[in-house]
Amino acid sequence: MPYQRLQSTRILPVLRPVSLSCAPKSRGPISYKASFVLRRWSSNIPEISTIPSPEKPYYITTPIFYVNSAPHVGHLYTLILADVIKRWQQLLGKNSIMATGTDEHGMKIQQAANAVQQNPRHFCDAAAETFKAAREANISNDHFIRTTDQSHRDAVHYAWHMLNERDYIYTAKHEGWYSVSDETFYPGSAVEPRIDPATGRKNMYSMETGKIVEFTSELNYHFRLSAFRDRLISLYKDENPKFVLPQMRHAYILQQLVSQPLADLSISRPCERLTWGIPVPHDKNHTIYVWLDALINYLTVAGYPFTPGLESAGGWPADVHVIGKDILRFHCIYWPAFLIALDLPLPRNILTHAHWTMNKRKMSKSDGNVVNPTLALSRFGVDTMRLYLIHDGGLMDDGDYSNEQVIERYSKQLQGQLGNLLNRVSSKSFNVGDAVIGGAGRPWAQAADGNHFTIPGNAELGQPEWNLTEDDQLQIAALFNLPRQAIEMMEPDRYDVPNALKEIMKIIFQTNKYISDAKPWQMAKALKELPLELGESGIQKQKQELRKVIYLCAEGLRMVGILLQPFMPEKAPELLNRLRVRDDRRGVEWALKMGKDIEYGQGMTKSKSVLFPPLDIYE
Repeated sequence: MPYQRLQSTRILPVLRPVSLSCAPKSRGPISYKASFVLRRWSSNIPEISTIPSPEKPYYITTPIFYVNSAPHVGHLYTLILADVIKRWQQLLGKNSIMATGTDEHGMKIQQAANAVQQNPRHFCDAAAETFKAAREANISNDHFIRTTDQSHRDAVHYAWHMLNERDYIYTAKHEGWYSVSDETFYPGSAVEPRIDPATGRKNMYSMETGKIVEFTSELNYHFRLSAFRDRLISLYKDENPKFVLPQMRHAYILQQLVSQPLADLSISRPCERLTWGIPVPHDKNHTIYVWLDALINYLTVAGYPFTPGLESAGGWPADVHVIGKDILRFHCIYWPAFLIALDLPLPRNILTHAHWTMNKRKMSKSDGNVVNPTLALSRFGVDTMRLYLIHDGGLMDDGDYSNEQVIERYSKQLQGQLGNLLNRVSSKSFNVGDAVIGGAGRPWAQAADGNHFTIPGNAELGQPEWNLTEDDQLQIAALFNLPRQAIEMMEPDRYDVPNALKEIMKIIFQTNKYISDAKPWQMAKALKELPLELGESGIQKQKQELRKVIYLCAEGLRMVGILLQPFMPEKAPELLNRLRVRDDRRGVEWALKMGKDIEYGQGMTKSKSVLFPPLDIYE
């Protein structure tokens, strides 16, 4: 049953009556009362029932994207990466939910709206629609959250109250270098002067992101981030040594934590500087820091504040956050610290990925080297772009986008390999259904070396023993090993999605090589010309050889079709349909064993349409 977000009538899971009826301890010159929490959530509170807690769904998220500019190929890559993982979990039979959305608060949004002389809310409404259009890439997100949603505002206020009640919030004067682009303060050790080549002006820049910073001094609320340094080090060293993926970025964050102290974090801005955001509860003079606001979105989607007994009903803790490498600090240091302070469980993994360049240079509108994702999807097709971005994108190293490379992947891998293999196997010269009957269900076994197999006959099915050539052995080894390797790469604590796809593609390459070497079309032709004196047994032996080759090729197609479904949600099901694979036999477990499906291929005929027609790239 699809998960439905809990409505605003909720049971407070942590607050005690004394906390609700009394003002919190003074936090300095700026203070407020917490009674808003009682007023908002205490009316009509249902009684706590003894209904068993529902099973936690698998929960995956993307970052919520800034709406100050149009979606780009980097956004599309993040969405597709998360979508592939979500669909993979569904292939495993798990109830899986995916959340994405838009980050609509902060100085960048305020300035962007002012630049076009629009009300910020109207500006965000229009911009959010452009990000919702990402469904053009067949993204199967279950939630699209906007930080301007009332439910999110309520969740942020509740989290603020809990942090304040636990004395993790105080007020102090804050001085530092602020980047509007990054929406964060940097210490003096993290900035440097540079000359802007376009204007010749000297500015201060963030050494980490290269964005302009300005010195700011203001009275703000602060979060006691420094108190969590030892716990964060323990998290990275001992509690979850695979918290951040790939491992190189986990090691980087740990090194940052060990090598330098953590400064407390400014978590508000004065309203005279920033008005567009969620106000600090009962303090109209301050706006909540955009990153605290934004990160809470992952909890909002999961139904925070949680009803006792239903804390995991909406998916929390998240199984994996998928993010770009440019927002590591916010997700890998600030976010776990906030969650620990809120006494909430941490996500299992944070999967980080690299960026996209063009012509080996960072994409930039001013330089004219940007990719319009909507245009690319329309030009090359949804599944083509999904395969290209996953195959050529990087988790560790940046991918370099090229239209020519997209076309090459389509023509060589999809048309030339997968499409051509389907055309060969579904030839009128072959009977796939007959080959499946002759090959499936055999009690086959793997030799000790892992590369050789014995496949005896099955008397009950009337199947004679197969005589396996070295080429047959190589094909069977590929069908046995490559699906397992791809599945292992997709497991939690690893999520090596690009290399999992490459392992799946190897099955296609190997099967094409096998069918090219075996030349079953010549075998079929020769069968028609066999002399009668060869005898019935000799003719049957030749027919059995042909069935064996076609079966081993059909099995490659079947396994690939199953495993490619998360990557190519349109073409992979079409491939399985042509193979006559039943809908209830398309889960990952059906790709784990050769011969598991003994019924597909029956009544299969060559389709008049090709799976991958020529690209009309000159439209």
